[in-house]
Amino acid sequence: MRRLKIVIAYDGRPFKGWQSQPDGETVQDYIQSAIAGICQLPKVTLHGSGRTDTGVHAIGQVAHFDVGANNSMDTNAWQRALNAKLPASIRILSCEEVAKDFHARFQTKGKTYRYEIDTVAVQMPLRAGLAWHVSHDLNIDRLREAAAHLVGEHDFAPFAANRGDDSQGPTVRTIYGIDIGETGRTLTLTYSGNGFLYKMVRLLTGALIRCAQGKEDPQWISDLLANPQGGKSSFCAPADGLYLVKVDYGGAKNS
Repeated sequence: MRRLKIVIAYDGRPFKGWQSQPDGETVQDYIQSAIAGICQLPKVTLHGSGRTDTGVHAIGQVAHFDVGANNSMDTNAWQRALNAKLPASIRILSCEEVAKDFHARFQTKGKTYRYEIDTVAVQMPLRAGLAWHVSHDLNIDRLREAAAHLVGEHDFAPFAANRGDDSQGPTVRTIYGIDIGETGRTLTLTYSGNGFLYKMVRLLTGALIRCAQGKEDPQWISDLLANPQGGKSSFCAPADGLYLVKVDYGGAKNS
C-alpha cells in the first residue's frame, strides 16, 4: 500500500462539518467519494487530523488515505484528479506520499486556528458566513489583558462543550500564544496550541469579546481557569469566523 497525505482548504458553509455523516453532506464524505471514484472502489477511508463543525472553514486541514501499490498515479496527478471531482468549495492544496506509519490524527502535535471578526457598522454581504459581525465598540487593551490569562497550560473544561459521545477525555491543554491583529475594521485572533477541545476556540473567542465589550472583567477568565469544575462560560462565538489554519506534526519524518 501507498499512503498519501493531503492538505485541504474548504469553505465550511455548504457542509455539515468535516466528520462523515449518513447523509454524506460533509467534507470528509465528498473527498472519500472522490477518492473512491478515482480508484473505482465502492468505499475508501480518509483519516483527518480532527473534526471541524458545521460552518467552520479550513485553509490547512490535513488527512491521509491509502491506495494500492499498483496505483501508478503520482501525487500531482492525484491532486489534479481530486480537484476535478470535488466542488469548488473544497480544494486539495497539496498531495505527497508519506511513510506508511504516518497518521494524520494520532501524530498531531499542535494546531493553529484563526478567528475573524468584522467590527464595521454594516457588514459587507460577501463577508457573511466568513466572519463574525460584532458592531459594538471593542476595547482592544481589555481584550489583550483577557487573552493573556489563557496562555499556558490550563484545564480548559470551562471553555469546552459536551459533544455527547464521551470522546473528549482529559481537558488540560496548552495554548502557546494568542496573536491579536487588526486590519481595517477586521479583528483577527490567532490561537496556537497543542490541542483544542470541542468548541474551545469559539468559547474562548466569545469570552474574550465579552471582556472587550466591558460585559465581563478579564479577571473572570482567570477565575474560571482557577476553578475548572466550578462552572462554564456560555458565550460561544458562531462558526462563521473560525478557520483551521495549520496542523503541526513536530517535524516528524515524512509528515
